[in-house]
Amino acid sequence: MPWQERSTMDVRREFVELARQEGANVRELCRRYQISPKTAYKWLGRFAQQGEQATALADRSCRPLSSPLRSSSAVEQAVVCLRQQHPGWGGRKIAKRLAVLQQAQLAPSTVTGILHRHGLIHPEASEQATPWQRFEHEQPNLLWQIDFKGDFLTFAGKCYPLTLIDDHSRFNLALTALARAGTPQVQPLLEQVMRRYGMPQRINSDNGPPWGAPSAHDHGLSALGVWLIRLGVRISHSRAYHPQTNGKIERFHRSLQREVLHGRAYCDHAEVQRDFDAWRMVYNCERPHEALAMATPALRYRPSALAFPDRLPEIAYPDGDTVVTVGWNGIFKFKGRRWRTSSALHQLPIALRPDIHTDGLFHGYFCRQPFMTLDLRQDRLQT
Repeated sequence: MPWQERSTMDVRREFVELARQEGANVRELCRRYQISPKTAYKWLGRFAQQGEQATALADRSCRPLSSPLRSSSAVEQAVVCLRQQHPGWGGRKIAKRLAVLQQAQLAPSTVTGILHRHGLIHPEASEQATPWQRFEHEQPNLLWQIDFKGDFLTFAGKCYPLTLIDDHSRFNLALTALARAGTPQVQPLLEQVMRRYGMPQRINSDNGPPWGAPSAHDHGLSALGVWLIRLGVRISHSRAYHPQTNGKIERFHRSLQREVLHGRAYCDHAEVQRDFDAWRMVYNCERPHEALAMATPALRYRPSALAFPDRLPEIAYPDGDTVVTVGWNGIFKFKGRRWRTSSALHQLPIALRPDIHTDGLFHGYFCRQPFMTLDLRQDRLQT
């Protein structure tokens, strides 16, 4: 028959009853019950004073009778108000924001204690408060990360939140509620962003549409990718099934879900966008960011010096490249054979550059972006 689990109070009561017996070896009982003699005599003393009262063997609070250094009620109320405005903010963010607002100078641990006292920290929130450490680029606009957060339903139909952040500063460049997730919706939005903030050196996305997947038949060159490359922006893709390679935007999505979308139901995309616009200002300009030493993204971001051009630059390739024009369905001819590449390159020139180390191997370029390899020895085209 298995041992039955017993409460702590039952174990203490049993120990005291045994230890009070005439001739009992208290230290031996301490060894068997795995408690210290100091604790044992504390329980025996309390039992002798209070007898069988329910509180005799109960744990007592270590809280002091007075707390002269405790925060004032006004300061506690400021902490509570800020937490209620931003339920996803923890002790570090609230302490930093109160200091910026010149309302209080508090240690993050003090803020956390206030939140606990007011019942504003739940176990699931504590479990999610894990530090994130990632590589970051040393300057703004060297890399932007773009993605769609998972779609959700409104009463007007599905909403596809498009998000775009700068890798160095975590500055949110776009947060838009779209009704569709295709190139016709994304390209005009990207143009607006680049006209305002300038152009990045590179944009990284996942492997889904409309970005294009490197392993697919189009070799990663979607219509949107072709347009970006013509602008001089390099494109790259996260590894398949490894969203952590676009990790900063994944972390951004987690904050967006917790601080804006969780528990909300929306009538239409306009209502979603109003919430997005309000939170984006808070995120960029007010919300302290732990990965930025509690600075805000706006303090670390600056617009790019590369202005958006009035028209797409001409396509040119170095001497020595073999330049061919892509036809319908991505078909082009090279060395007497027909090959297929992305149909998004229709009527555009691509360059085939011989490998300096391997005969019969050619690298395919569109503008400055390498995107495929031709192996004439095995009659194979690959990414």
